[in-house]
Amino acid sequence: MALNRNYNYKDVDMLMASKTITKSFTTNLPELSTIRTNWTEEYALQLDSQIDDAIDNQLGVDKKKELRNATGNLQAIQLPAMRDLSFLKTQLEVDFSHDKPKLSEMLNTLGFSKHLKQVQKKDQEALIALLYHFKQNLSDELRSIIISKGINPALLDRVIGYAGNLKQANVSQETLKTETKSVSKDITLTFNTIYNEIIGICKIASNYYQYDELKKDQFTFAKVIANMNAARKISEPVN
Repeated sequence: MALNRNYNYKDVDMLMASKTITKSFTTNLPELSTIRTNWTEEYALQLDSQIDDAIDNQLGVDKKKELRNATGNLQAIQLPAMRDLSFLKTQLEVDFSHDKPKLSEMLNTLGFSKHLKQVQKKDQEALIALLYHFKQNLSDELRSIIISKGINPALLDRVIGYAGNLKQANVSQETLKTETKSVSKDITLTFNTIYNEIIGICKIASNYYQYDELKKDQFTFAKVIANMNAARKISEPVN
């Protein structure tokens, strides 16, 4: 009798989402390790290795590390980019609160007015569009005006850097094969085992971070999948 999968996603999507969640798990391990005694660095490494082995030897995708980690890289860039954009906008609103027309013009020039609402809905297309809009329209003059108010130039540099990094991460993700033509019973068992382990982590971690939306989203499997699918729709940055 054929062994059924425990999930309704494509195998490649399930594995790459699991890879993303494992990366988030490892990043937050100093905190998460305090709530479960078996959540150790060794456990995280073994789980990550198990997923890599499934991708390399059982799914048939490219073995290059950058491709295996493509979705994880995309997720790792998206959240800090959203945070920095929000932080920058807040500072601009404070710094130019006395000059509303100037503030409005600046937010329009840098792409906030056009794209921010969709970015706040975690639309990756809108995020890339906003980042490229910002990068292309932050003139030397405008940069000087913003910095003169006290905003750290390093923040501006980080926002500019996200554009290329996010685009590159998305392109890498697109190179992954969508699915193998046939999967044996043993492979399906391996995939189910990985999925069950990741879902267990998600249930516990998302509850632990129930009052921290950004971190909770990192451990919500359906949202990680949704972000992956949204990223695949991006072909070229919006000017």
